[in-house]
Amino acid sequence: MRRVEPGYAFPLGVNVDKTGTNFAIFSDNAEGVTLCLFDRYGEKEQERIPLRECTNGVWHCHLPGVGRGQVYGWRVSGPWVPEEGHRFNQNKLLLDPYARELVGAIRWDDALYGYTIGAGDDADLVFDERDSAPFMPKARVNTRMPMVATSHPRVPWHKAVIYEGNVRGLTMRAPFVPEQIRGTFTALGIPAFIDELVELGVTALELLPVHSFAQDRHLLDRGLSNYWGYNTLGFFAPEPRYLGEGGLESIAEAVDRLHQAGIEVILDVVYNHTCEGNHFGPTLSYRGIDNKSYYRLMPDAPRYYDDMTGCGNSLNTDHPRVLQMVMDSLRMWASIYGIDGFRFDLAVTLGRRPTGFDPAHAFFNAILQDPTLGGLKLIAEPWDVGQGGYQLGNFPPGFSEWNGDYRDKVREFWCGSEGVLPSFATRFAASQDIFSEGKRRPWSSVNFITAHDGFTLQDLVSYNDKHNEANGEDGRDGHDDNKGWNCGAEGETDDPGIIQLRRQQKKNLLATLFLSQGVPMMLGGDERSNSQGGNNNAYCQDNEIGWVDWSGDDTEITAFVARLTALRKSRSALSRPEFLTGSRNELGQPDVSWFGTDGERMSDEAWADPYNKCITVRLAPALPGEPSLVVMMNASHVDVPFVTPPVESGHWEVILGTAGDLEGVTLDARQTLTMPARSLVVLEWRE
Repeated sequence: MRRVEPGYAFPLGVNVDKTGTNFAIFSDNAEGVTLCLFDRYGEKEQERIPLRECTNGVWHCHLPGVGRGQVYGWRVSGPWVPEEGHRFNQNKLLLDPYARELVGAIRWDDALYGYTIGAGDDADLVFDERDSAPFMPKARVNTRMPMVATSHPRVPWHKAVIYEGNVRGLTMRAPFVPEQIRGTFTALGIPAFIDELVELGVTALELLPVHSFAQDRHLLDRGLSNYWGYNTLGFFAPEPRYLGEGGLESIAEAVDRLHQAGIEVILDVVYNHTCEGNHFGPTLSYRGIDNKSYYRLMPDAPRYYDDMTGCGNSLNTDHPRVLQMVMDSLRMWASIYGIDGFRFDLAVTLGRRPTGFDPAHAFFNAILQDPTLGGLKLIAEPWDVGQGGYQLGNFPPGFSEWNGDYRDKVREFWCGSEGVLPSFATRFAASQDIFSEGKRRPWSSVNFITAHDGFTLQDLVSYNDKHNEANGEDGRDGHDDNKGWNCGAEGETDDPGIIQLRRQQKKNLLATLFLSQGVPMMLGGDERSNSQGGNNNAYCQDNEIGWVDWSGDDTEITAFVARLTALRKSRSALSRPEFLTGSRNELGQPDVSWFGTDGERMSDEAWADPYNKCITVRLAPALPGEPSLVVMMNASHVDVPFVTPPVESGHWEVILGTAGDLEGVTLDARQTLTMPARSLVVLEWRE
């Protein structure tokens, strides 16, 4: 008989010491918990050990002689009363929520469900007796965790330039990455990839979810797969496919090398729901461990989930043990792997109480006061699908937010929409109307034109409508209102005029992004004119549709992005640490001034004119000794004469333009410059 010691209830998960391993798992409503030990491959169950100790809802034991590499899973028994929210089924092997390394993958079978599939409309009420162990991934008692040697680069928020991408998608088609490491963390750490980011001027690489996630059964049945990763299985274990032969060490090595280049790493994290879905979903972990504690259930009908995410369930961050799990996960990724920040998917769900969203929720307070997490870059996606789910600007100080309204207004402006000029100007100036409360800073607004969810930049100027046929959902998926314009032809074309106009529009959009106050985020591959063929929801396209195509020869756009990031970094007028107010600096210059095409200050009538699609903005530097800048924007379909703003001495020089041959042109104050249709220029004051 194996000797089983009481062990400890803290910390949760598995912890190896000199004599053995401590196991601890939370389940407040369980009646029994059994630890199952497997062979090294996770194929043969060798031993079952009932736990006798339960302290404050945590079941625990210590096994002498059990060490690193041991493969294990859990079985939890308790009431099967779905109508009351309890779905315990001891026949189902369960993955440890704190597992740091996985063995095997989900092999879809009806035995993975706690209920009996095919038992009718109320099948989820019918207990299933089949053993799910042969089809389940298992946890491995963690090998020694790698520690990142470098310190955080700690790039100031107002100097940040974020580049968003997928671990696989960024490198699967990159010719400069050896084929055997493509799609892994190792690829992100090689000099050739890092050089690409450095040359672009990127300061932060934001990665789509890297936590282990499930491959949805319905996607595999259609020959597709989960590409984006927004279907978390475990919050501590990295997705095995991203590790390759390098194992856990490859994450630390990649982060180390990125840090050495001055590049931070931000993870997109999905703590709002799990891959277990709704009441008809599988029992893989949390549902079988303690459904009523881990998930938000309908108050009057706990058989069903209070789904605020559109993914079938919502994690219950009101529960202290669930909040503890999230905090433990965040701290592990920050302290072990050196992660510099987190982007919280559907962050409104994380701050919900039964009465609705609460910016003072314990979730936010716990993170902001945490000595490990409070100083990192924290970004909220400020919406979910529940009632009152759009909360842009309502997150507590310390969190930045994806500004979807910025995306929409900038797209509308450059498409030539009417009546958007005032809101466009406000978004250009870091959306102070949204983020000014609580002494927040301009970097509270994370500005973006494109992201993983939606069109790429190339597709935004090439398609009026989504083309998601490859997703197999008959066009029901993806946004219908893309606020884009195909420039005269749907999709690819040989027309040189349309090709040139599309390039010009891409430059307009990119220039606006990097000239705006706030934090710019660009979608990886946009600098390469990467296209997804009009697919605006490539969540299931882990293939050439979703992967970045690095073979594009449009080096003009790549070089243009590098110029924009260099300009932004070298001119404090473009990245101020304070909101623009119109107040004057020590030289008597207003930090921002808005002008019409006549060179005069914008009048109320000009702001209110729905047909006005032209604007000039003059920006004073935030640091002494730097020049003022002027940005002229003509979003109309005709050439328009602009008069340069007044200046007491010196002249203006065009240092960047998106159309025509204007760069290097010098202009005196109140001199006319004819701006080509749909174009932008930046002028710098010269002594």
